[in-house]
Amino acid sequence: MRSSMPIAIAALLVSTSCSPPSTPSGSVLAQKLAGRVAGKPQTCVTRFGEQNLHALDAGTLVYGDGPTIYVNTLPPGSCPGIQPLSTLIVDTSGGQICRGDRVRALEMGAIIPGAPCNLGDWIPYRRP
Repeated sequence: MRSSMPIAIAALLVSTSCSPPSTPSGSVLAQKLAGRVAGKPQTCVTRFGEQNLHALDAGTLVYGDGPTIYVNTLPPGSCPGIQPLSTLIVDTSGGQICRGDRVRALEMGAIIPGAPCNLGDWIPYRRP
């Protein structure tokens, strides 16, 4: 019985290490952009309703819903407090959302938004 114990432990370790990997955060973005082609980066996009702006993760925002979806990767790559279910508040000075504008997250149930983060360039993804 003792000699079969190490084999059983080894089999258990192998079976748990071969389990499929967890879904990477980029897969949500890949699903949203499936069948779309990336265009040239833009410094600004026309503001057409902030209900179309949402976070995929702490460093990636998606804007739009329809023929063109814009993706913004926040420099330096993440922004504290931004999560997929956060309400996003964008401080702009006109009818466009531009690189350098500030975005803050308001977590569910909170009344004070988090620290501001600067937006990067917008990459348009269009259906061919």
